[in-house]
Amino acid sequence: MLSVIIITKNEEAHIVECLQSVQFADEIIVLDSGSTDQTRELARQYGAQVHQSTDWPGFGAQKNRALELATQEWVLSIDADERVPAALAQEIQQLLLNPQAEAYTVARLSCFAGRWIRHSGWWPDRLVRLFKRDSGRFKDVKVHESVVVQGAVAALGGHLLHYPYDSLETLISKTNQYSSVAALMLHEKGKTIGMLGIAGKAFWTFVRIYIIRRGFLDGKAGFILAGVAASGSFFRYSKLWLLNRKTQWRPKPPPMT
Repeated sequence: MLSVIIITKNEEAHIVECLQSVQFADEIIVLDSGSTDQTRELARQYGAQVHQSTDWPGFGAQKNRALELATQEWVLSIDADERVPAALAQEIQQLLLNPQAEAYTVARLSCFAGRWIRHSGWWPDRLVRLFKRDSGRFKDVKVHESVVVQGAVAALGGHLLHYPYDSLETLISKTNQYSSVAALMLHEKGKTIGMLGIAGKAFWTFVRIYIIRRGFLDGKAGFILAGVAASGSFFRYSKLWLLNRKTQWRPKPPPMT
């Protein structure tokens, strides 16, 4: 009745607890994209069907590949750094006995720097994660993928637990990585921006997260998150500006004086 799909790369720190939390599923599909650690071996030990891709087409396309490997009527898509608490697992099992919609959103409670973040735009962070296999498909985008559903969408009462960053260094690294992908996507769409726009985007991001989304209620962690998000905006649009200019990083030698 239920397939769980997970895409992975070097997730040995997370994959065991993730798989332990979804043992109620009828099948677990892990699609790996070239792990060099023990991710695949650990996944097999916990009953997952492990497949491997030889390229990386982006998050949306990769999750659609995993979706195509599923065989059950319903699909639960989760990431390796997420966990399904017992209450949510029980809710899903009961719901699938008599579903009332083609898909369900689920809230995601994320942690950072030793605390659960309940503001800063991080909560409730509802996403479609449970859906009929034939009624949903991921948007074919490189990052920030979501499920497009044909049919009614309802909400689950429980929530996922999310452990996205093991350190500030991990957050900064991912922010830099995602900003590069986002800049390329904007460049491909023909978007442009100037210096004032870059500064304005970064400033607005900080205000939106720290003040409007009440990140200040998340304490010092909220301040750091708002600052890193603003930096990510600055990186994204600076990279877009450089892409549009086709910047040559090694200029010609200056004329002799």
